[in-house]
Amino acid sequence: MQALLLKNKNACMMRFYRLSMLFLMGLGLLTCEKDLTVEDLRTEAIETYAQIVYASYEDSYSTALNLQKVINAFVASPTEAGFQACKDAWKAARIPYGQTEVYRFYGGPIDDDNGPEGLINSWPLDESYIDYVQGNESAGIINKVATYPNISKDLLRSLNQTGGVTEEQSEVNVATGYHAVEFLLWGQDFNASGPGSRSYKEYLSTGGTANNQARRGQYLKVVTELLVEDLKSVLDEWKPGAAYRKEFTETTDAREILGRIFTGLGEMSKGELAGERMFVAVDSKDQENEHSCFSDNTHIDIQMNFLGIKNILEGAYTRTDRSKVTGRSFLSIGNDLDGTKTTAVKTALSNTVTKLNQIPIPFDQAILNKPDVVLSASESLKQLSDRISDLALVLGAKF
Repeated sequence: MQALLLKNKNACMMRFYRLSMLFLMGLGLLTCEKDLTVEDLRTEAIETYAQIVYASYEDSYSTALNLQKVINAFVASPTEAGFQACKDAWKAARIPYGQTEVYRFYGGPIDDDNGPEGLINSWPLDESYIDYVQGNESAGIINKVATYPNISKDLLRSLNQTGGVTEEQSEVNVATGYHAVEFLLWGQDFNASGPGSRSYKEYLSTGGTANNQARRGQYLKVVTELLVEDLKSVLDEWKPGAAYRKEFTETTDAREILGRIFTGLGEMSKGELAGERMFVAVDSKDQENEHSCFSDNTHIDIQMNFLGIKNILEGAYTRTDRSKVTGRSFLSIGNDLDGTKTTAVKTALSNTVTKLNQIPIPFDQAILNKPDVVLSASESLKQLSDRISDLALVLGAKF
């Protein structure tokens, strides 16, 4: 009996010890938090940002590599199943890339003077610049054999967004990037309830249903290879230890870096997503102004663009393998500095989620039949941008 009592006493003492240690550890963590200055917290949040940027570009690159692998296999042996695999891989590649677009608008590696953004994601594009279109079977680089006898990476780079009579025409002369690949996989979209319906038979070496099948396959391979290379170039700039990454996280004034980050957040939310990608589409009622107009993937594009904004504010990114990158967030710092304005950002985020989820699919029909729903979501994004601007000032961003 005495041994049993001693055993129970020892067990109680051990539980008390563990609880005491946990309590003391908690006090220690709280003490550490209090010792951190606002400058320390900014630095931590900037590092979290850089980690998310690198991880999301790494996912964009790896999904593009898979897209390239699937496309090369399809071109080598075109089948209906292989063609569908290419489309599935393209859609999968858009998920991480869509979340990276919030890293634009401040002259970073994606869109500085030498940045490849225009080669990666330009839109809208003039389909007839690449391939045949309804009513013109001889249109496009693919069908101009005498003018462009060899479809190469250098050729497509040189032809991207050039050659128009006006600047506006040159801008839509898109020869490269995700949307060039998209057009080559889906073709023009004349289907009110679904995407384009290009046939895999347009890539058959014999018995194909369009001219220049081999050149079309070569174009598809080359343009995808270019996409992979351009994504890799941006990824390398954000690699830990790379010159730009070090300048961003270590050597530049944190307030200036916050200015860059919040410029991207605000511009993506209001000018680009709410404006160019939603309001303009409704205002023009033109399917060509839909971001992914061939595949009817625009609703995913919009959701991923918004998710990219949310990722940065919350300091968290879910990778394609479902693992997570997390760290100090701008919202957590804002909570300590100005809870009211930070709560306003959180409310705006929640409202935007609700509004975006109300947009009917496909987007090209929503802009015709439910424009008020699209405009309501657009307005919510504008309000979010304003609240983000308020948070930037709270955090001490320097613009």
